[in-house]
Amino acid sequence: MKNPLENEIVSAELLENEIYDLCLQTNFWTWSTQTKVDPIAVNYAKGVYFWDINGKKYLDFNSMVMCVNIGHEDERVIKAMVNQLYELPFAGPRMATKPRALLGKALKTILPEPLERFLYTLGGADANENAIKLARSYTGKYKILTRYRSYHGATYGAIALTGDPRRITWEPSVMMGVVHFLDPYRYRSTFHHNSPNITDAEFALDYLRHLEEIIVFEGPETIAAILIETVTGTNGIIIPPLGYLQGVRALCDKYNIVMICDEVMSGFGRTGEWFAFNHWDVTPDIVTMAKGLTSGYAPLGAIAMKKEIADSFNEKVFQGGLTYNGHAVSLAAAFAVINVMKTDRIVDNSREMGKLLNKLLVEMLNNHPSVGEIRSIGLFGVMELVKNRETKEPMSPFNQNNKIMMEFRQRCLDLGLYIHIHWHKVLIIPPLIITAEQLMDGFKVIDRALKITDAYVE
Repeated sequence: MKNPLENEIVSAELLENEIYDLCLQTNFWTWSTQTKVDPIAVNYAKGVYFWDINGKKYLDFNSMVMCVNIGHEDERVIKAMVNQLYELPFAGPRMATKPRALLGKALKTILPEPLERFLYTLGGADANENAIKLARSYTGKYKILTRYRSYHGATYGAIALTGDPRRITWEPSVMMGVVHFLDPYRYRSTFHHNSPNITDAEFALDYLRHLEEIIVFEGPETIAAILIETVTGTNGIIIPPLGYLQGVRALCDKYNIVMICDEVMSGFGRTGEWFAFNHWDVTPDIVTMAKGLTSGYAPLGAIAMKKEIADSFNEKVFQGGLTYNGHAVSLAAAFAVINVMKTDRIVDNSREMGKLLNKLLVEMLNNHPSVGEIRSIGLFGVMELVKNRETKEPMSPFNQNNKIMMEFRQRCLDLGLYIHIHWHKVLIIPPLIITAEQLMDGFKVIDRALKITDAYVE
C-alpha cells in the first residue's frame, strides 16, 4: 500500500515536549516491557552532567551506559569526528585508511606488546562473538568456558556466553558449546563458608581448582577458550582475588586454551589502569573492548590478538566480517579519545578518585545498615544492599528490581543523580574526569536515598 506521506519532508524542528511523545510512539525499547517505559528525555550533556527537556540537571553516575569515560561532549573528539566526515566519511572494510592506521598505532601504545593485531567491530557483543570465532579456528576446538555472573552481550552468540538470567529467555536456540563455571565472589561464596581466616590466595585457589576440575571433566582437547570479564561488570563489580587471574592464565597455558579477557566495561581507565588485567600483570591471548574505546561518541568494538593467532590465518580465510568494520568516523573518535585520555591524564584521575570513591563507600557501609558489602577498583564501584547483614538476604530477590530498589533509584533521580541498579546492587560508574567535589555531591544524594532501604532492614 502506498504511503501518502512518503514524499513529505520531515522537519528536524521539534518542540521539546514532542521528543518524549514521539519516542514513546515510535521506538521499541530494549530490556523493557513496552507499556512500562518512562524514559528520561535528554536534551543536552556536558562533562559529568546531562539535562532533560525540562531543564533538570543530573549528575551522571553511570557514564550513560558505563561508556562515557572522558565525559560528555568533549570538543576535541567532536572536532576529530567532524573533520573525518569531511575528509572521508566511509570506506569499505577491505580498504586501508588513515584512521585505521592511526588507531592501530595508538592501541599498540596502551596494550602489552604481544597484542599487536586488531579486528574492529560495532560494539562489545560482536567483538566477543568474533573473538570466539578466532579462538575456535586457531585451536581447532569448540567449547568456550565462561562464568555464571558474566554478561558478554545480547546477540545470539554473546547471550550464550553470558551466564546471568538474560541468557535463559532465549535458550535453547543460542550458540552451542558454552560451559559456565563459578565466579570467585567472596561475599556470597559457599566455599569455606567465606571464613575470614581464609586468605585471598587460598580463596582464589579453591576457585581455580573448581575451574580445573571442569576443564578435566569437559575434556581440555575440546575447549577452545576461557572468556572472562576481567572485573565482572553489571553483575557486581566482582574483583578477582590475588592469584586468580594468574591462575587462569596458567591453566590456559597448561591445557592449550585461549585466554580471552572481556574489557568492554573495565577497559580504558575504568579501574585505574588502561586495562583491568594490568593490575595482575597478566597478558591475555585476546582482549575485547568497546564502550570506553570511543567513550560512547560513536559505535565501535575491537579485538586485540597475539601475533600467532593472527598468523594462523595467513594461509586460510577468516570467515567473518562486517560492512562497518573499521568505520572511519568511529576509528577517528577512538583515536581522539586515546589522545584526550593521555593529554588529560584521565587514567591517573581514575586511580586517584578511586581512592576517594572507596572512602565514600566505606562511609556508606559504616552509616547505613542496609549496605551489606562494598567493592571498588578505580572508578568502578558497587554497594550490595541487604535486609539483614547476618543472613546477607538481598534487598531485592534474584533477577528482580523490586519496589524497594526502584524507590531508592527514583529518590536519586528526584535529587538529580542518575544511577544504575542491578537487583539489590547499586553501581557507581561515573565519567573518569569526575572531581572530588562532584563525587562527594553524588554520595550526598546516595546517603539520603539509603534512608529508604535502611527502613526495610530487619
